Amino acid sequence: MRHLTRRNTLALSSLVLATPALAQRDAAAGWPQRPVKLVVPYAPGGTTDVMARLVAEQLGNKLGQPMIVENRPGAGATIGAGVVAQAEPDGLTLLMSNSGSHGVSPSLYPNLPYDPMKDFTHVALVVTSPSVLVVTKNNSAQDMAQFIAQVKRAGEIDFAVSGIGSSSHLTGVRLGMALDVRVTPIPYRGAGPAMTDTIAGVVPAMMDSLPSAASHINAGSVRALAVSSETRSPRFPNLPTLRESGVDVVNYAWFGISGPARLPAPIVQKLAATIRAVLAEPAMISRFEELTGSPPPESTPESYTRFVESEIAGFAPIVRAAGVTPR
Repeated sequence: MRHLTRRNTLALSSLVLATPALAQRDAAAGWPQRPVKLVVPYAPGGTTDVMARLVAEQLGNKLGQPMIVENRPGAGATIGAGVVAQAEPDGLTLLMSNSGSHGVSPSLYPNLPYDPMKDFTHVALVVTSPSVLVVTKNNSAQDMAQFIAQVKRAGEIDFAVSGIGSSSHLTGVRLGMALDVRVTPIPYRGAGPAMTDTIAGVVPAMMDSLPSAASHINAGSVRALAVSSETRSPRFPNLPTLRESGVDVVNYAWFGISGPARLPAPIVQKLAATIRAVLAEPAMISRFEELTGSPPPESTPESYTRFVESEIAGFAPIVRAAGVTPR
């Protein structure tokens, strides 16, 4: 009788231990039961916002619930990222993580309000894109050679950036270092406000991501001089790279989707699979090409986690060498 009781006790214990796993699986099967919030840590109008809205619409269609984009700009993308780090891990609050919030900021801010690895579940890399140097249309520099001569005469560059610690900021700093001139980044709460002031001539130049700047370049509102990619953009084949213009700088911004730490594994896998399905659609691939962005061949939670770790390590020496400090 004692032996039977022990078996019953073991069976009951196994059932109790299995209950949380079963509950997680059941929750993922019905997830999401209501709209999902995707936090963008920059103001509307920039590349992070554009990419987020494009992906959110398609993800919402496939998941059967709206995915609502919420802009929470400020402090080099750390305010919005901090909001998600503190959110409930129920899959209903996600972040458009990026090279600013999870690449540069860990080295830039000594009192970062989150740990970029421990406080997040990184789900998938979505897209990468190069930066582009643009000047006001009234600038006398018609090409990169004339711009280089102009800033070398002045000994300095003033340029607008979408935020301290953004990819465009670090690309601009690296440009100044390569040209051996003093750089003064003028930070804004996103690429949209920064571009507005560049078009108006409040600032003479801007380092922006190419997807964000493309429509303004095509409209003639600003003049593009060079891109930061390894090779020329198919969308702008006449636009040289910084490297072929004599400036040895190559840099890409990147954007992905992350959630709070301890996001249930079944939800992570379902979300990652849905993201892969969205990115594989011909219409989405075509739209990314129009925006001059490149989706990865395939991204998993494991590969994106490793990618974020490598970017943190890669940006650290650049931030130190540039002497960049938050404002």
